[in-house]
Amino acid sequence: MTSAISNPPAATAHTGKDGKGILITDPAMKQLAGLTQQLGDQKLLRVGVRSGGCSGMSYTMDFVEADSILPGDEVYVYEPSGAASFRVVCDPKSLLYIYGMQLDFSSALIGGGFNFTNPNASQTCGCGSSFAV
Repeated sequence: MTSAISNPPAATAHTGKDGKGILITDPAMKQLAGLTQQLGDQKLLRVGVRSGGCSGMSYTMDFVEADSILPGDEVYVYEPSGAASFRVVCDPKSLLYIYGMQLDFSSALIGGGFNFTNPNASQTCGCGSSFAV
């Protein structure tokens, strides 16, 4: 007797309004839109990387005030269907490492939360928040 393993359908990924930026899946879009609405529209999501973590670099993600945008930062507008738009900002140095990255969200009890899939990473660690290039 053979059993077929069914793979879940691939999640739709969205880019910023201009077609650029990191890819954000539907579940992550819904989660981020909800968080942005709770925090107020003067907040935006800053994503980036910093030195550290098991593999050498780790992802950063935090809501910041809109007036914290620095010269040279890239700002992307995301417009989820049925929810308020939100902005994602990234500094140019981090963007070199995470351009094309996909941000997903899972509500699973184990391994849940935001997950990063980075095509630029040559190595990732088991925790999913650290990588090497």
